[in-house]
Amino acid sequence: MCAIEAGKRGRRVAVLERAERIGKKILISGGGRCNFTNLHCRPENFISANPHFAKSAMARYTPADFIALVEKHGIAYHEKTLGQLFCDGPAQQIVSMLEQECRVAGVEILTKIKIDAVKNKHAELANGFSIYAGDQEFAAESLVIATGGLSIPKMGATGFGYDLARQFGLKIVEPRPALVPLTLNTEDAAHFCDLAGVSAEVIASIGPQRFREKMLLTHRGLSGPAILQISSYWKGAQTITLDLAPERELTAALRDPKVRRDLAATKMAFRSALPNRLADRWLDVHPPHGWSNHALDELEHQVHHWQITPQGTEGYAKAEVTAGGVDTNELSAKTMESRKVPGLYFIGEVVDVTGHLGGFNFQWAWASGFSAGQAA
Repeated sequence: MCAIEAGKRGRRVAVLERAERIGKKILISGGGRCNFTNLHCRPENFISANPHFAKSAMARYTPADFIALVEKHGIAYHEKTLGQLFCDGPAQQIVSMLEQECRVAGVEILTKIKIDAVKNKHAELANGFSIYAGDQEFAAESLVIATGGLSIPKMGATGFGYDLARQFGLKIVEPRPALVPLTLNTEDAAHFCDLAGVSAEVIASIGPQRFREKMLLTHRGLSGPAILQISSYWKGAQTITLDLAPERELTAALRDPKVRRDLAATKMAFRSALPNRLADRWLDVHPPHGWSNHALDELEHQVHHWQITPQGTEGYAKAEVTAGGVDTNELSAKTMESRKVPGLYFIGEVVDVTGHLGGFNFQWAWASGFSAGQAA
């Protein structure tokens, strides 16, 4: 996106790609359909040490702008849930669209370029950079770092962007896995991990952050959209609260004086809202303290406020994105240019801006790339 916009302005642009092909992360996104943006992009959908930083770029390049580009190329798409837009066909359509826009803008894309070193002030340029890759040297007045984070290392993700930022004296907000499955401690894992594959709609919360979506039990812990969302706010050793039956009163049937109050009846009541295996297991682990109204009140409260303290996360190997990154205080919110090093820009995931699940991280990529491309 940055290359396209810079090329449109008449700049001579080269994209140096480390992998053998471009757009790998686009191709695997959205189950291969690419959830390329979200209709409901708002500042509160992004996590950053500076929650205001993303506002400028997001205002300059909106979901409607990217949708217009998709429609210009005749790519069919649909809204899934919660404003998420997916291609009807394969994600390759988005990669091909960006390649075509690059060709029209005169952008040269070079793959299999492993950069060994970057130095400031190229000898032939008053201000500029020398980029060394094997026996090749590139010279540029402007250098844009769009290297992403540490997520999914098997696809080639590295900390190169952070190392480069540090080389030029920029601060880094400590990176961490985000949108990532959580692992359970030994006791909780023994109780629930044999239910791998069971899912339920829940509300997962940490403090004021709440996400109502599906939770999935795994062989090692918890996943699913609700868990991935809340994982971006989990800083370790924190307790996550799960409402297993949002807006349902599971013990309501047991209040009828004609209904018996025992464990079998309670399991039947819980099965009305939860998958049978989860309902039975949860009650086995959290048996009622009695059958009085007060005991039922306690049970009801507990199922809506199940406290879980994860042991950890599945790490960068399973994380969809990396939170943290180049400190936004080091960058111009309008252009993404370094405040310390003229001509040096950082865009996308390498910056300390992380979107929620559902197309928000792509929209940040498009918007930050557009903003830098207007200036670089």
